[in-house]
Amino acid sequence: MSLVHIRRGRVGLAVAALAGTAVMLAACSGGGGSESTGGGTGGDLIVGTTDKITFIDPAGSYDNGSFAVMNQVYPFLFNSQYGTADVTPDIAESGEFTSPTEFTVTLKDGLTFANGHELTSSDVKFSFDRQLKIADPNGPSSLLGNLASVEAPDDTTVVFTLKNGNDQTWEQILSSPAGPIVDEEVFSADALTSDDDIVAGNAFGGQYVIDSYKINELISYKPNPDYKGALGAAENSSVTVKYYADSSNLKLDVAGGDIDVAFRSLSATDVDDLSKNDAVKVVDGPGGEIRYIVFNFDTMPFGAATPEADPAKSLAVRQAMADLIDREALSEDVYKGTYTPLYSYVPQGLTGATEPLKELYGDGAGAPDLDKAKAALEAVGVSTPVTLNLQYNGDHYGPSSGDEYAAVKSQLEEGGLFTVNLAQTEWVQYSKDRTADVYPMYQLGWFPDYSDADNYLTPFFAADNFLANHYDNSEVQELITAQASETDAAARQSDIEKIQELVAADLSTLPLLQGTQVAVVGQDVDGAVLDGSFKFRYAPLHK
Repeated sequence: MSLVHIRRGRVGLAVAALAGTAVMLAACSGGGGSESTGGGTGGDLIVGTTDKITFIDPAGSYDNGSFAVMNQVYPFLFNSQYGTADVTPDIAESGEFTSPTEFTVTLKDGLTFANGHELTSSDVKFSFDRQLKIADPNGPSSLLGNLASVEAPDDTTVVFTLKNGNDQTWEQILSSPAGPIVDEEVFSADALTSDDDIVAGNAFGGQYVIDSYKINELISYKPNPDYKGALGAAENSSVTVKYYADSSNLKLDVAGGDIDVAFRSLSATDVDDLSKNDAVKVVDGPGGEIRYIVFNFDTMPFGAATPEADPAKSLAVRQAMADLIDREALSEDVYKGTYTPLYSYVPQGLTGATEPLKELYGDGAGAPDLDKAKAALEAVGVSTPVTLNLQYNGDHYGPSSGDEYAAVKSQLEEGGLFTVNLAQTEWVQYSKDRTADVYPMYQLGWFPDYSDADNYLTPFFAADNFLANHYDNSEVQELITAQASETDAAARQSDIEKIQELVAADLSTLPLLQGTQVAVVGQDVDGAVLDGSFKFRYAPLHK
């Protein structure tokens, strides 16, 4: 995620985010943000983004652009407080394991949606049941793989029965994209509900409601006076989000002070250029975003559904690609250090993160090795050059994606082992095609749902995973289940490390880069406004 925060006039506000690489710019401009008398006291906020919304129905999307909307308008049982990645009860009064496989939540009294409908345990049960029933391939239902059933014995009590006990991630999952609570009087129980119907039904229970909505063009938010969650009342009297088709226009409006906040996505060059503005300062820190290539085990060269299917040759292709990738060059030449090389599936900074790909592939120290790539292909009789059809998206992951994948193509074609056909597709169509076996290999990025290594393992490598790439390793799946319920910290870390080792050998995906969180704040702002919550929300800015 890239963030830009600009201060205008007397408006006191901030953006809190750590959903991957966060770039936040705060500046002072001569424009005056108006003070509204209604809602929050933080003034009016204008936001700009190049991101895209897929759906605002929580069952139908699992992407950063959609989740950025959900964080404002839906209530969660558990949520992260500003400035921390730890989760605590939100609209829940409490939540605890009442047996190894039962997690019992007590709701706060008197909860309502903005439309006046009561928010009870029945809505909570409905929300999770429909996630599992709809199981949209672009939705977050894979996060609920450990959920066996949900019961609502009375209006304020919810009992989650889990398949495996002592789930160490369950509270985090309740705060994730699988966790928004929706109004059962507005949403369909077994199909996605349209954005227009959700907005018309005013089916919101978070800090804000949507006042007007034109998908991927403009959203206007107003404070929700009925929100009783732990985040407190909305601090801004209104929020308007403008969606940009071109990052260059976003940069112009940032420089011109026409917006207060811009997030996702300015290029590293644009951020560097804007940082030279005397009205801003740069602060950086670790980020949780990763970027990687997904292999479809059915349709990639020598994949299981191809006429020339051969598991050994398919693996050799993946290994040779891993041998040829130069992550340092991608980091420095394309991203100017705002992304760093990633040699595993769990980013550095999280407990259990290792770097098995550094030793296994290339020269053993992180650099590419052409001879090793040749040897991998020759060992199983692969004739070269092998044609690789590699898909990427030019808007969702920022304007530098084109440069990134041009560099990847050049690296993979080194020595004549591969011929790479690059193609790109607009994000909304891309998100549908990738789960329909359209792309043999393709770009994805990951903006974490919560700050635990599990969130980089279960959605990718468990059965019926979010990638839908036909990867299936029973030992990996057993370890994923084991680590999630392991109460001994050392044993759990060992399981997490073993999963990374096994998947590195299989190469279900090819990790490339890890995001660095960067904040550029106005000279009159004290401290960095970076949050460890993996959420994008609007909060007061303390001067």
